[in-house]
Amino acid sequence: MDEGYIKFDAEWQEAPALPGKQIEELNFWRQEMYRHHLIGGYDNGIGFGNISQRTGTGDTFIISGSATGLIEQLSAVHFTTVTGFDIEKNKVWCRGPIIASSETMSHAVVYQQCPDVRGVIHAHHLPLWEYLLGRVPTTDEKATYGTPEMARSIIDISQKKQFRKEKIFVMKGHPEGIFVFGETLRKAAETLLSWVNRLP
Repeated sequence: MDEGYIKFDAEWQEAPALPGKQIEELNFWRQEMYRHHLIGGYDNGIGFGNISQRTGTGDTFIISGSATGLIEQLSAVHFTTVTGFDIEKNKVWCRGPIIASSETMSHAVVYQQCPDVRGVIHAHHLPLWEYLLGRVPTTDEKATYGTPEMARSIIDISQKKQFRKEKIFVMKGHPEGIFVFGETLRKAAETLLSWVNRLP
């Protein structure tokens, strides 16, 4: 399992943590996802899941840092700001006390394709992942997480009406991987939890 391994070239500028107020809402919903075991860690000590929030205009966003899934309660030092990305160069620029999550490229293309989206959550849930495969937009089986291929596959499925309407997709080449997004983090979280509650 290569979960959590950063596959892009990261241009990380180490910088002080953001003010607590700036990550308050983000951290609240991250904690809710952790409480529901949608972000967390496996028995082998590898963490999973991440969360982000657009900071203003453009594609700049704050995201939970690499290898933070296992940590029960995050603080400002566990978040970083993504200031740019380049799919063709497989590169991400970030600034903060921690390097950006291995799933940053996937978050970035959701923001790029959906200007109204302000919150994105990447969760893991095997029964829901299995249930959703093919029912909701699904990325190419050959595309693995954190790669340009995955970014391009998300761009492809983002052209479907269902993508923008239901605001959820699954990653076929990344077992358990589910993405939800919304105009707010609350809406993204509610979408995910409503699907979990619908499981047969």
